Amino acid sequence: MNIVNRVVIAWCVLSVSVFAYADKTVDNLTLPKGFKANLFIDNLPALRQMALGDKGTVFVGSLNGEVYGLVDTNNDGRADTVHVIAKKLNYPNGVAVHKGDLYIAEIDRITRYHDIENHLNKPPKPEVIVKDLPDKRHHGFRFIKFGPDDKLYLGVGAPCNVCLSEDKRLGTIMRVNADGSELEVFAKGVRNTVGFDWEPGTDVLWFTDNGRDWLGDHEPPDELNRAPESGMHFGFPYVYGNNKPDPKFGKLPYPQTFTMPVKNLPAHVAALGMVFYQGNQFPKDYQGDIFIAEHGSWNSSKKVGYRVSRVKHKDGTVTDYQPFVTGFLEGDDDVLGRPVALLTLPDGSLLISDDFAGKIYRVGYGG
Repeated sequence: MNIVNRVVIAWCVLSVSVFAYADKTVDNLTLPKGFKANLFIDNLPALRQMALGDKGTVFVGSLNGEVYGLVDTNNDGRADTVHVIAKKLNYPNGVAVHKGDLYIAEIDRITRYHDIENHLNKPPKPEVIVKDLPDKRHHGFRFIKFGPDDKLYLGVGAPCNVCLSEDKRLGTIMRVNADGSELEVFAKGVRNTVGFDWEPGTDVLWFTDNGRDWLGDHEPPDELNRAPESGMHFGFPYVYGNNKPDPKFGKLPYPQTFTMPVKNLPAHVAALGMVFYQGNQFPKDYQGDIFIAEHGSWNSSKKVGYRVSRVKHKDGTVTDYQPFVTGFLEGDDDVLGRPVALLTLPDGSLLISDDFAGKIYRVGYGG
């Protein structure tokens, strides 16, 4: 049984304290030899994307309309204070921190909170920097992250299983200046990405993309893609995987310049967050590897995903793909958790958010 002692400091200052202990989900997780998982925080609903502040605050969005700032005040690997930064938002999936400011992505807009870590107890009034984004909830949970070019990138999923949209922003990755100016499309033909990161040393964007449904248990694949430049088209809705024509749109006239995935992932695993590991705590063999949160299937006859996978790569090519953290699924059908997003902490440990169990796990190596 999970034990949580929550002390409400004051609702008006939007702050609570939480002490987290291990539970069945953590105990069920299986990791490679030398790795161990513990609870960073629990009993917070529908936790999604995470971002790290300069002073160590872990910000996390949630699908219950709130955004939290988590602080580990005694450096024991567990958050002991939770600040409620905002509430009653429109599915604030995405969070990012840039030059001390917190950016929150709702379905239809992006807001900015200035100098957030100096105002955790009394967050400033948000500034709307991007408004009037597509307001469809279907594939509308925005993932955001600042790139090496200091621009904020955001996923804008297609509002359907498979369709052609008149709104050219849909089914893309977009980017915008930090002040909200010059919003533009960076990549096209992207059905629904909820995770991307830039390769260290090359500054090339890699991203996950969810394949469409209702083509059986084994098609189409989810994808891991690579976008070294703007303007590339990744095939949706015309083709999927290695440019296999979609049965609904593959016979229509379409351009022949689609970019194929660097890795076809198993169908329906729901690959969401991904990160290049840049910490120093994991063994040398893990340095620079990609970790992917596979949220888990919803319409496969046998549940797949429900794990964190590890991807090795070299010169833009995937050389190995294997499970890293399993145990979110017990047996064939008992779902204990669904990993969403990943974040590397300054000490080199890796955080995994879980919107099903309402937890964040911390994976460390060597004790």
